[in-house]
Amino acid sequence: MHMKNAFLSWGMLCLLGAFHGINPAMGWLFAVALGMQENRAAAVWRALVPLGVGHACAIALALLVGVTAGWVIPNDAIRWPIGTVLVLLGIRRLLRQKHPRWGGMRIGILGLTFWSFLVATAHGAGLMVLPVWLGMTDSFAGNGATSHAGHGVATGGLTVGLTATAVHGISYLFVTAMIAWIVFRKVGIGLLRTAWINLDVIWAAALIVSGVLTMAWLH
Repeated sequence: MHMKNAFLSWGMLCLLGAFHGINPAMGWLFAVALGMQENRAAAVWRALVPLGVGHACAIALALLVGVTAGWVIPNDAIRWPIGTVLVLLGIRRLLRQKHPRWGGMRIGILGLTFWSFLVATAHGAGLMVLPVWLGMTDSFAGNGATSHAGHGVATGGLTVGLTATAVHGISYLFVTAMIAWIVFRKVGIGLLRTAWINLDVIWAAALIVSGVLTMAWLH
């Protein structure tokens, strides 16, 4: 992978992680709610580990599907279904915007991990990362690996995928922790009564744009 392309790819993974962390639905709202229920900051920090693990599992699952598909499907062919699903998910988010529920948020560590995994999967977080990962594996293939029948994805894809999951997860967790702490200590969740809809629209638009760009980069 060329140095410039590598820098852009890893930078994009960090930006996506930060973007996912900003979204209240991705977990920081839950951490703040738990902190307010127990009236202590320790509850906020305790929620961050299962939130991070669940989110990382959702990203890893999406990349694992990409690696598996890469053994039999060419890179360009993989982009079509990924792009289409991203666009459809974005349209669905635009048509069905849901507000968060404030009550009933008491849950154990395993339950919170599973919840984080389900939410990230349902919101298409893993699919958002897939186009960046595909570009990284394309560059890997260009440096000596064959791209025939998707071997550009399969060759080295698992290693790149694990690293991408870690980089994205660290960025997500850092932003989630920072926002959760600021909201818990300074702002309060009343902010979301006006900010939630706009964030939901931005998330939907990001899904659609990601899907369109993924299909536009077919060659």
